[in-house]
Amino acid sequence: MFLSIVLSGIQREMSMKEEILELLKAHSDYVSGQDICEQLGVSRTAIWKNINALKNEGYHIDSVNNRGYKLLSEPDVIEEKRIREYLNTRWIAKNIWYQTEMDSTNTQAKKLGEDGASNGTLVITERQTAGKGRRGKSWVSPMGNCYFSILLRPEISVDRASMITLVSALALAKTIKETEDLDTMIKWPNDVIANGKKLCGILTESSTDLEYINYAVVGIGINTNQVDFPEEIKDMASSIRRETGKEINRAKLLGTFLNVFEVYYEKFLETEDLSILLEEYNCFLVNCGKEVKIIEKEQERILTAIGIDSQGRLIVEDKNGQREKIISGEVSVRGLYGYV
Repeated sequence: MFLSIVLSGIQREMSMKEEILELLKAHSDYVSGQDICEQLGVSRTAIWKNINALKNEGYHIDSVNNRGYKLLSEPDVIEEKRIREYLNTRWIAKNIWYQTEMDSTNTQAKKLGEDGASNGTLVITERQTAGKGRRGKSWVSPMGNCYFSILLRPEISVDRASMITLVSALALAKTIKETEDLDTMIKWPNDVIANGKKLCGILTESSTDLEYINYAVVGIGINTNQVDFPEEIKDMASSIRRETGKEINRAKLLGTFLNVFEVYYEKFLETEDLSILLEEYNCFLVNCGKEVKIIEKEQERILTAIGIDSQGRLIVEDKNGQREKIISGEVSVRGLYGYV
């Protein structure tokens, strides 16, 4: 009985805190403590206690005698409730698994995949202690960015899985361009860039059974509000904040991306290739029509990038007009004078 009373009190306290927050959000000016008391049917002491709890969570609330309380700003968090404010997906992120810190969102998403988690499950964190990049590289994961993975269960053959990475890149480039008014491009196959510097990393991993996929995990890291970068990558990496000069609402960015990704991913599933998305992807391709350096083992060749085909392969052309198709993962593509 005592435990039930305690739990009931905790649930009421949480509910009251949320009610106070919603009330403050609904008013652009100050709300008197007396008005809050009357609307919620609680004491001034309870109001004061919950206001302080909100402040401790990062909400900036101004308190003025004889005027009351005013919400000045909200904390930059990307927990489930904040993300859902911007979601209009039908099935992606219906289940969200959030922790302030974890080793790797991909690692945790794969565990959930093995345990039978549903298609579209979202795993998200504020900071990774063992972030994963392509080709076994680590991904530096300080606070202030977006780190998340989407668990997918596509009914497609194994050889189609790599195209999910390109779908993700297209959705990211479009989202950042539209929500943050920042011109973005794609460095094939999946790096989203702005002003010649990398903003995002994408790593797709999958569990397969013979010819078919049990599940795929798309892991994405977006340099969002990061300002400083390690010496070894500062010339090729940047963040949305550095490029726009403004702090980014991460929950809005993530929610919007999930909306866009669901649309593009469903188009991919219609044909099980990139034929529907081909033209739009090529419009974002930074090297399209330009000379690039193809690096394969210890050999380098200079070719002209034409665009991608419906399978996501990069079409390149030599000086004699002969064309070939490059498969992602087999070679490295660089600009003639640097990263792009």
